[in-house]
Amino acid sequence: MLRHLRFPVERSAGRRYPESAHPYRNAFQRDRDRIVHARAFRRLEAKTQVFTPGLCDHFRNRLTHTIEVAQIARTVASVLSLDEDLTEALALAHDIGHPPFSHAGEDALDEQMKRFGARFDHNVHAVRIVESFEHSYARFPGLNLSFEVREGIAKHSRDFGPGESPELEEYLPGWRPPLEAQLIDLADEIAYNTADLDDAVSAGLLSPEEVAAEAPYYRELHEAAEQQFPGAPENARFHETLRALIDALVSGLINGTVRRSSEAGVENVEDVRRHPARLATFTLETETANRDLKRFLHRHVYTAPALRGERDRAAGMIGELFDFFLEHPERLPASHSELIPGEPAYRVVCDYIAGMTDGFFQRTYRQMLG
Repeated sequence: MLRHLRFPVERSAGRRYPESAHPYRNAFQRDRDRIVHARAFRRLEAKTQVFTPGLCDHFRNRLTHTIEVAQIARTVASVLSLDEDLTEALALAHDIGHPPFSHAGEDALDEQMKRFGARFDHNVHAVRIVESFEHSYARFPGLNLSFEVREGIAKHSRDFGPGESPELEEYLPGWRPPLEAQLIDLADEIAYNTADLDDAVSAGLLSPEEVAAEAPYYRELHEAAEQQFPGAPENARFHETLRALIDALVSGLINGTVRRSSEAGVENVEDVRRHPARLATFTLETETANRDLKRFLHRHVYTAPALRGERDRAAGMIGELFDFFLEHPERLPASHSELIPGEPAYRVVCDYIAGMTDGFFQRTYRQMLG
């Protein structure tokens, strides 16, 4: 469909540290594999998505969520004739910068950094991970990923202008990323909106009927499943509705992106980059459906007392551990403490906590603070 907008791997701007070509894997395939083998990627398995694992064994974690995003993104890229390897690499890397305890952890670290006139952003942190924090190679720091993958990690969820993000200035501020990168944020929304509904129903926080009462598009699919499978268990009808919802949102992303690209008159990757707005989008109907789901989840799930209490507790613990390491930097691992004073202590402490899994954070908290 959009083959003319596919990013050609042979035109990649290359790696920061030159490497010989691989005999049977192209640059983006190698990037994908490097991300999968990274320690930061493996740690996603022990980081909370929304629901902590203590409530149920079936909830998504950051890793299972990432796999779902990759499946959706690769499907969309395939139908649109875009580069599937670049898309998959970006999907697999899109959350590796997340700290422990989901968005509560990110917000807590951001609040701590504001005290020093700095900020914490998980996308910026992800760039730092792939550029320097991983130590798997003898010839260079980080993973030495292709420019387009690093750019996509920095830009997949937002654009920025010149001077807006000094640490990302090399990644073409003011320009849009390739269409493969633009797909990731919307594939992410499809994955977490539908998965969070699934997990919330499993947790007993809400019922399918409550979703149907406030989300009209979901209600249509819910009623269709009720009519088509009247004798099936309620749980099975709910999952039939979820599958139909995912299919509709993915189709809406495909059709919306084709339509906007056609209306924009873009003819190549350079046109995509210079276009004043992003081209990846839902159709109007599925954009409304997606927005209704997000509003419903914020109203009934993310602000639920059970989750709010966990978030507040996690934020308090992060603040305490942050202050502890600022006062006692000698208690940091040598790999981190030796970075001071080359880097500000608050930045080193933030990076250390951001890399923790939920479980390692809790063990460290107990060890340091009792």
